[in-house]
Amino acid sequence: MNNLYLDVISLVERLHRQFLEVVKLELEGLRIHDINNVQAMMLFNIGDAEMTVGELTLRGCYLGSNVSYNVKKMIENGYLAHDRSIHVRLTEKGGKLRDALSEMHRRHGEMLSQAALATEDLQAAGVTLKRLEQFWIRAADLVQRTPPQLAPSRVAEPSRAAVGSAR
Repeated sequence: MNNLYLDVISLVERLHRQFLEVVKLELEGLRIHDINNVQAMMLFNIGDAEMTVGELTLRGCYLGSNVSYNVKKMIENGYLAHDRSIHVRLTEKGGKLRDALSEMHRRHGEMLSQAALATEDLQAAGVTLKRLEQFWIRAADLVQRTPPQLAPSRVAEPSRAAVGSAR
């Protein structure tokens, strides 16, 4: 079971990297070079909403400092607008990119049947991944409540004879 668990973790990580590569290629095909793939997916996840950086962090799988940096870059490049209360929303430029990413997802949805992936397959994968997500949330909660204790190191101390012979 342990090897299967580690294989699934590795697979999820690889799938995420491969998906980001697809987004990168889509951006290159659109000749968009002022936003990266992670920023583009953050923009897609904002959609029509107006939210704070904290809300964006909770909505996606982004680390706080990375979200702030990426939001700043998207504001500088004209994809996001913000107000004094640190709410961000898409600009017209950001909306156009979101629409292009929506089109990419639509195309991929149509291509799934050609890849022998049925709706039921995606539903089953989604259920399993949600269970794994809930497991990790509970595991993180348990670790925060009772951090694991490391066993004391059992480094052998050199014997007096060994120290004496080294002189």
